[in-house]
Amino acid sequence: MSKDTCQVTVIDRDKIELALKGMPSTTTLAETADVFSLLGDLSRIRILQALSMTELCVCDLAAILGTTSSAVSHQLRLLRSKGIVRFRREGKIAYYSLADEHVHQLLTQMIEHVQEC
Repeated sequence: MSKDTCQVTVIDRDKIELALKGMPSTTTLAETADVFSLLGDLSRIRILQALSMTELCVCDLAAILGTTSSAVSHQLRLLRSKGIVRFRREGKIAYYSLADEHVHQLLTQMIEHVQEC
């Protein structure tokens, strides 16, 4: 038997009830899983980290990542589809930024977590 699993079967109904009471809907959890799946890509994480510093256009992001504008645009489309980044147009240039403070906090906290492990 593994040391990291229970050696006996005991059900704590109070803890189960507490966990279930605070559980978001299956739809919300599925959408959350989709976002985390989307964030499981190094290029997208690098884009988000750059955008956590300042808003940037596609060309700026391509230069930072050392890739093409087309590749960055594709990644940004995916991130926009899940509401992780937003853009504003200024003339012919589209500037991208993180969608809100939640995204910034999630990224910052996860980086801190990884650095502490």
